Amino acid sequence: MNLLAPPLYFRYLSLQYIKNFLAILFGISFSFAAIDYFQHSQQLQVAWNYKILYIFYMWEQALGLLFPLAIVFGVIMTKFTLIKNNTMTVLHAFGYTKRRLLAPLFFVSVAVYMIFFGLNTTEFAYARDKGSALLHNEMNVYDVNNIFFKYNDTFVYMKKLDPVHKRLENITIFKVEGHKVLYTIHAPYALFDGKEWDAHDATLKTHIYKNGNLVRYKVEHKESIKTLNGYKPKIIESLYEGKALNIVDAFNTWKLLKKQDLNSDKIRAAFYEKTVMPLFALAMVIILFFKIPFHARMMRFGLVIALALGSTFVVWGLLFGLYQIGSNGVLSPEMTALFPIVLLWIYAVYVFFTDERTIR
Repeated sequence: MNLLAPPLYFRYLSLQYIKNFLAILFGISFSFAAIDYFQHSQQLQVAWNYKILYIFYMWEQALGLLFPLAIVFGVIMTKFTLIKNNTMTVLHAFGYTKRRLLAPLFFVSVAVYMIFFGLNTTEFAYARDKGSALLHNEMNVYDVNNIFFKYNDTFVYMKKLDPVHKRLENITIFKVEGHKVLYTIHAPYALFDGKEWDAHDATLKTHIYKNGNLVRYKVEHKESIKTLNGYKPKIIESLYEGKALNIVDAFNTWKLLKKQDLNSDKIRAAFYEKTVMPLFALAMVIILFFKIPFHARMMRFGLVIALALGSTFVVWGLLFGLYQIGSNGVLSPEMTALFPIVLLWIYAVYVFFTDERTIR
């Protein structure tokens, strides 16, 4: 099949699905944003333009959260519409198999997943934090204060991080071996150059020991010292303020924490939540498309719709609950995110290759 000039049935089904998907996605996302606004309207002590901006951020958050549901609900709505209009029966009469009829819907679903995957590598992923800043009247409050963490074989303390100007103030780095401080580095400020931090006007104080006792210091002044390679301002802010990360920053943070031999459960869970969890929608598309009867006379519409919607909500709810468990470190994020999705996809593939032979 030529994707640049797909057959008529492919274009027809794709168009019907896109219409339903967009109607559902915008409907539930706008509803989410409106309900959230009315819940917090008394807390929004800001001008009207900021209130509109808050609604927009909540709408963005809703899009990222609810698009997997919209993918599945769009398939359910499209199939029931085709069944009700007897279009599905006609397509089968012309010799179209279940797999061929699934192809346009699945293709559009994958395209939607890829679009949101791309959006989650941008500022789109930070909509929740931006809305929260407006809600708490902290739109212009960016600084993160009093941060302490481990970096390689040293410890780092910084008094203030300004993520907007990519600047650290009063940074101190010290290396400890046993009960001894081997050296300290102090700089009044450091700037991020895109890869690492450049500490300016740094003072290097080396502790010199003799027979296990500190005897003197050696002090050196450095115009510049490179340090904290890979620690982007957004990564530091997320680690110590619980802020969201986009997919790229989450992956880089994961690598950093692994290199430092630090716990990365929360970061891995956040990464899987944006990349792996939405794949449940694609598996549900296959399962429901094959399991929903293809003829109106073979089903009760109300019952089948309730079962289709209910099963989707149950799967989505279970995955969301498991994400919270993995994020809190109760279980490995691989067990709470990857394992359930793999099981669901195994069943989806089984349905894809076995239900073609059944007539429903």
